[in-house]
Amino acid sequence: MQAASQSPPAPGPATHGLTLPASLPSLTQALDVSDCAILISDEQRRIVYTNAGFERLFGYPLHEARGRRPRDLLLGKSFSPDALAHIDEQLARTGRYTGEALCYHRNGDPIWVSLVCNIHPPPQPGRPQGDAGCAVVTLTDLTPTKHHEALQSRVLEAMVSEVPLPQLMALVCAEVERIAPDVIASVLRVDGNGRLRVLAAPSLPPALGAAIEGRLIGPQAGSCGTSAFLGDPVTVTDIATDPLWQDYHPLFIHAGIRACWSSPIKNLAGQVVGTFAFYFREARGPSNLHLRLVEVCLHLCTLAMARDTEQNRIHQLAYYDTLTQLPNRTLFADFARRALASLRETRMPQAALLFVDLDRFKQVNDSQGHAAGDALLCETANRLRAHLGPGDIAGRLASDEFVLLLPGAGSDQAVAMAQRLLDSIAAPFVHQGLQHLPQASIGVALYPEDGTDIPSLLSHADQAMYAAKKQPSSRWCRFSPELGVQAQERMAMERDLREAIARRQLHLNFQPQVLGRHTHRLHGVEALARWNHPEWGAVSPARFIAVAEDAGLIQALTHWLLDAACAQMARWRAAGLAVPQLAINLSAHNFHDPSLADQVGAALARHALQPRDLMLEITESVMMDASAATTANLHALHARGMQLSLDDFGTGYSSLSHLHRLPFSELKLDQSFVQDLQNSDSATALTRSVLSIARSLDMKVVAEGVETREQCEWLQEHDCAVMQGYLFCRPVAAAQLEEWLAAQ
Repeated sequence: MQAASQSPPAPGPATHGLTLPASLPSLTQALDVSDCAILISDEQRRIVYTNAGFERLFGYPLHEARGRRPRDLLLGKSFSPDALAHIDEQLARTGRYTGEALCYHRNGDPIWVSLVCNIHPPPQPGRPQGDAGCAVVTLTDLTPTKHHEALQSRVLEAMVSEVPLPQLMALVCAEVERIAPDVIASVLRVDGNGRLRVLAAPSLPPALGAAIEGRLIGPQAGSCGTSAFLGDPVTVTDIATDPLWQDYHPLFIHAGIRACWSSPIKNLAGQVVGTFAFYFREARGPSNLHLRLVEVCLHLCTLAMARDTEQNRIHQLAYYDTLTQLPNRTLFADFARRALASLRETRMPQAALLFVDLDRFKQVNDSQGHAAGDALLCETANRLRAHLGPGDIAGRLASDEFVLLLPGAGSDQAVAMAQRLLDSIAAPFVHQGLQHLPQASIGVALYPEDGTDIPSLLSHADQAMYAAKKQPSSRWCRFSPELGVQAQERMAMERDLREAIARRQLHLNFQPQVLGRHTHRLHGVEALARWNHPEWGAVSPARFIAVAEDAGLIQALTHWLLDAACAQMARWRAAGLAVPQLAINLSAHNFHDPSLADQVGAALARHALQPRDLMLEITESVMMDASAATTANLHALHARGMQLSLDDFGTGYSSLSHLHRLPFSELKLDQSFVQDLQNSDSATALTRSVLSIARSLDMKVVAEGVETREQCEWLQEHDCAVMQGYLFCRPVAAAQLEEWLAAQ
């Protein structure tokens, strides 16, 4: 450039007539060191001056720019005629224009600039509008800022579109490498075990990604592993000599990678969740552009990883059981449907669905607490997982119900798996020092014989599981059409029983309990629920009570029973009939209701009866239930003066320690012992033991099922004074019982 051409116009009023010291740079030198591009044009808008910053930014020396119009040189066709007309109008009216413009380098690269144009002298009122002065234009490079904005915009748009995290991180790397072609970018994730996982490294040779994958973070684990370990950026300007890279540098140097700068990605809680790294092909550190890029990218990576974590958490909550981490019903059904769809394309499509239900799980929950129940569920889930083969699917449906789909399994494989699972679940399990001996029941349904879709297979396996619970020998059962019929009958019975209870269509029969064969003096009367169905006739109490317990109707049934029994006892009292006490049976489920004692007390009060008027019969399963609610109910009933009888004694799991601690006043000897008194030495020995135990605990014994004189005489000889059975009277309606009493 010629010195004369570089000299700006002579200093005017702006210097206020001051003489600058000789030590200061000349005005031309001062303008040349500016990072901004500066040009001056004449009245015809032809360039007469440019500083060195102009050449650095656009590539044009002054001798190539002189005489050309700035808009022709820099703007090309990026500005519309309307936009150019707006600039001209602003300059003519105010002498100043400020805005942004897309310009072009000499080599054609786009450059975003902030543009400030001032006219000198500025327009004056009254001066012709076309009499324009010189223009001084300052252009500041906005390209990095625009790149950052574009980078953020594209990544945020991808996040809104729910692009998966690996693809999102690959987009970040690609955008960064487009802005800064001298770098190779990578994003790594730190897993829960402190190992590096490659999320994105699109330009990194695959062998290098494989070398990083799964490496533990640590104080000397390359740039990324060390940065993740320390939680601070790590810059290695020469991989070949830096000790952090001693385990990696031959492979990376061979691939042409000489330097690396890695920064930790932290979540909102400040924990390191990943790293963002720049690799360089020469030994160097990051530039200002790299620093600005990483600042933007770390923020974007934090947002993206937080979104992914939240999405994973939502997915986990929506589709996985939070306790056992098994797929829940929704996800299991989805997996299973896909598995069946794949099976249909094979030559021999077959599969087995196993429905697993823990036995007496509620008892564990009630007696040991929910923590023990949760521990048992988790242990069961782990034992099921241990038996899964490739392609097998397990899930938790609800509470203590689990399910497995075995694609490709036939009947033999399904049965073998069921037995293995039963054996595995039955292994002792210790929680907080207490040993549990869990058991399960399993129902098996086969595809396609027992169903061609998941809902039907689940339904049929569920029915088979309920059938397995009733089998004395085997704890698994294969579905059969007969089970389907039984299930339909059970549903119909549940529906009709619900209606019968609501409409009070059940009734009571009564069976006397007598003192001695000859006197027939009345000890009490047992109230027995009966149901005569309009289609099925007399329904066995064992059937409809079991349905009531399973269907959640037992509380309503008990409420009816209490009220009906107390009402009948009140009528007998009013009629002067000498019935010493009325015995009623309570279900084990009743004792889980903390208001049981209040309900019984309310029924007595409603009918003006005394607590001694009732004898509450309970089974041994209640006595063995050590839950706080059950124990509290037993003591609350006793405290109110109500008598408790232990029904079917000797047939369950009772122990003398429980019998001693709980407030029973009566034992009922099960009829199975009474029936075998004449032909079983074991039955007679056990009966003697029960009678002896009762005497030692000052309890009465009521022998059930007495049907022959021989049985009665044996019991009398062994001091069992209270008996009940067909020998004396069958269960009869209240009016018939009154006739029987009159006859005695």
